[in-house]
Amino acid sequence: MTSEITGARAERAHATRELILTAAERLFAEHGVFAVSNRQVSEAAGQGNNTAVGYHFGTKADLVRAIARRHSGQIEEIRRRMLAGIGESTELRDWIGCLVTPVAEHLATIGSPTWFARFGAQVMTDPALRPIMVEESLTSPSLVRIVEGLHRCLPELPADVRAERGDMARQLLVHMVAERERALAEGTPTPRSTWQDAATGLIDALAGIWLAPATPGPDGGKRP
Repeated sequence: MTSEITGARAERAHATRELILTAAERLFAEHGVFAVSNRQVSEAAGQGNNTAVGYHFGTKADLVRAIARRHSGQIEEIRRRMLAGIGESTELRDWIGCLVTPVAEHLATIGSPTWFARFGAQVMTDPALRPIMVEESLTSPSLVRIVEGLHRCLPELPADVRAERGDMARQLLVHMVAERERALAEGTPTPRSTWQDAATGLIDALAGIWLAPATPGPDGGKRP
């Protein structure tokens, strides 16, 4: 009997956590993280106890990390599958595809409306919370391998230019995916009809960024 009671409590706690995560992800995506209080999240999750968020997740940063991890495992699995498919490819587009497609495929799989892309964009523009998303990315073995593969395809590109274009690629990926998600949620037209087509457009654009010529340094020679 005791084990049954314990199991039932664990199930209720898990269900409550899932309700809170869903409500917080939506509210954070639509309004920004620090514009939303724990009380608002609790109410949106149908919890009469306004301390439910703190009880189940601790700080707001802990809640943000939990939302990120709720999706990262599924995205990581898609990346691993794609990496297995390309092996040690020397084609730049293959590696860019491994960067873009898993996010688009995940969002397509979970259906509309989604909030994760807009949540990610909100967090990445918040100086206090951005390190959480960056840290979660740096712990992804597949993402590390993708970056290494990209760099191997661009041996002539100076290291500082590669770093700069990596920043550009991240900005474009984060905000274009969030913009499409917003348009779908609001029912406004999108340039591409499906997430797969949107991924193709992003891959095209990112390939253009990575392959663009690098202007020589101020001395007229190669950049260091």
